[in-house]
Amino acid sequence: MVREQYVTTTQDSSVPAPVPDSIYKIGIYGWRKRCLYLFVLLLIIILTVNFALTIWILRVMWLNTEGMGHLKVTAEGVRLEDGKSEFLFPLYAQEIHSREDSSLLVHSSENVTLNARNENNDVTGSLSVGPDVAQGNAPNFVISSNTKTLFSADDKEVVVGTDKLRVTGPEGALFEHSVETPLLKAEPFKDLRLESPTRSLSMDAPKGVFVKALAGNIEASSNMDILLHSSEGLVILEAETVRLPSLPLGHGGVSGNAQGLYEVCVCPSGKLFLSKAGVTSMCSESQEC
Repeated sequence: MVREQYVTTTQDSSVPAPVPDSIYKIGIYGWRKRCLYLFVLLLIIILTVNFALTIWILRVMWLNTEGMGHLKVTAEGVRLEDGKSEFLFPLYAQEIHSREDSSLLVHSSENVTLNARNENNDVTGSLSVGPDVAQGNAPNFVISSNTKTLFSADDKEVVVGTDKLRVTGPEGALFEHSVETPLLKAEPFKDLRLESPTRSLSMDAPKGVFVKALAGNIEASSNMDILLHSSEGLVILEAETVRLPSLPLGHGGVSGNAQGLYEVCVCPSGKLFLSKAGVTSMCSESQEC
């Protein structure tokens, strides 16, 4: 409480005239004062709780001046010294690599998906590894070793750049269309089979087709016909012995041939058949043509 006393004078007299005392109350009293104290007390409690929560978060998250626990923030990026990292939402990074003395393991209970995006945030390539299937989507797929391309694939062709392509399955390799290769070879002590169960099998080359068996036989079997055709050259059978064991036997010829000798006859159509040999040729007497 402050008491203020004002003294006034009149124009005709220099003697001040007494003025009634005026008393003004300055401050907060009553329920306003109690509310102010309560608000200050509540503010102190909130500040104390916030400070305690901040200390608790710092202790739980292992936050320090270098980073968060084993997670260190450096000029090159974020470095995890030891332990495992778990991401609940998508991770965006330019480069992820492991330490020099350990491997990089990416694990997920469902699947692992890697996406590459362009400047417009469109997915240009993706790799998804799930519990049942691994799927990749990209315009081009390339596997290389140093500077040599081992395997590449796009929507037009598939290129295998290795010196040797090895198929170890018991059923071999199945191709629905043509295959272009300079050499087709079986493993040592294994058979090489080219088979078309329901369609035809064709081998073409501009400078010739060379088939060779170093330690075995070459066998060609067909349900119908086997054709050997040369448009400009010859068909040469060069061997010590040429055998045609299933040639049909003609009905003509000399009866009672005790020596068991036969001659090979050729019809104008090219058909071959056997005829019993005589002093002269008996092919003209046969009715096989």
